[in-house]
Amino acid sequence: MSATPAAVARVERARLARPNGWWGMAIFVATEATLFGTIIGTYYYLRFNNLHWPPPGVPEPKLTLPLVLTGLLVSTSVPMQLAVNAASRGKLPRARAALLLAVVVQAGYLGMQVHLFVHDVHEFPPSGSAYSSIYFTMLGAHHLHVFLGMLLILWILLRTATGLTSYRMNGLRATAFYWHFINVLALCVVGSQLSPLA
Repeated sequence: MSATPAAVARVERARLARPNGWWGMAIFVATEATLFGTIIGTYYYLRFNNLHWPPPGVPEPKLTLPLVLTGLLVSTSVPMQLAVNAASRGKLPRARAALLLAVVVQAGYLGMQVHLFVHDVHEFPPSGSAYSSIYFTMLGAHHLHVFLGMLLILWILLRTATGLTSYRMNGLRATAFYWHFINVLALCVVGSQLSPLA
């Protein structure tokens, strides 16, 4: 049974400590930051220890579309935060609409990125060089995390279809926290693609 949205909002405002779900997500994000720190650190280690980057035979990265797509992805932090704010005020339909907008834009981003990924695999296979290996590892891991974030948002949409509870509000906040982290990762990943031009 779900409480009225206004009651959930009142409980959320009165909360003094972060809920366990938030802490669980914070620990998960910390481990993911470590993973991506290692991947990106490896990329730069290889970058600065090779005279030619990318190596001969590998085309220079095409950046226009990835930069536009990254801007689009990062912009989805806005509807995610609007969803949290609306749900906190007890406006569940508005929160669900913002979540739906975010997940539709994210799906478009991921579809285009997968298309670019497949194109790149055919152009220079992952086993061709250290560059292509770390490039595909980094992009593949990021795409997997975007997909995971979309699944979390869809799960929140499904759970809030029957109403808003304090538990579901915690899930929404944790999912938004994770999504903001994914967007920071997107900036780091696209930033690493800019480094061959430096």
